Amino acid sequence: MRNKVYLSLVHYPVYNRNKDIVCTSVTNFDIHDISRSCGTYEIKGYRLVVPVDAQKKLTERIIGYWQDGTGGQYNKDREQAFRVTDVTESIEAVVEEIEKIEGQKPLIITTSARIFNNSISYKNLSKQIFEDDKPYLLLFGTGWGLTDEVMAMSDYILEPIRANSKYNHLSVRAAVAIILDRLFGEN
Repeated sequence: MRNKVYLSLVHYPVYNRNKDIVCTSVTNFDIHDISRSCGTYEIKGYRLVVPVDAQKKLTERIIGYWQDGTGGQYNKDREQAFRVTDVTESIEAVVEEIEKIEGQKPLIITTSARIFNNSISYKNLSKQIFEDDKPYLLLFGTGWGLTDEVMAMSDYILEPIRANSKYNHLSVRAAVAIILDRLFGEN
C-alpha cells in the first residue's frame, strides 16, 4: 500500500568530492521543492536528516514559518505541502519514528548514480509498494552521495536515473521528483 511511504533527505553521513564523510548544508530550495513533491505524490513523511544544531534550528525555523507562521497563512498550498515535513538528527531516528507509527521497521530504499547487486527497477519497486502492506523509507543523499555504510543498510537500491547523456549531475530535488513520478505517477 503506498500510504506507508516516507522520504528522507540525508545531509549526514554523506561524502564530499574527496570522499570525506561530511555534513552538507541544508538549502531552502530542497526543503520547499521536496515538500511540494512529497505532497503531490502523497508521501506520508519527509524528514531532513541534519545533526548540526545550527542547521537543525534554521531548518526548523523555515519549516515552522510554513506550518504555523505567516507563510502558511499567506500560502495555504505551501502550508499543506509542509504538513509532512520535519527535521531529525539521524537516519536511525527516522527509522525508529516510522517503526513507532507503523508497528514495524520500514524497508530502506536508497538511491545512487551507480548500480549495485541489490539494485531494483522502478517498475518492480512500484509494484512491490502497491501490493504489500510494509512501510518504506526512501533515502536520498546530498553532496557526493550516501556513505557506503548507509548503502549497506538498504534493502534495495533504486536503479540510477539515466539521462542518456554524458553529463550526470541532477539536483537532488530534481532526482526526487523524477523518482517519485516513476514510482507513483500515471502508468
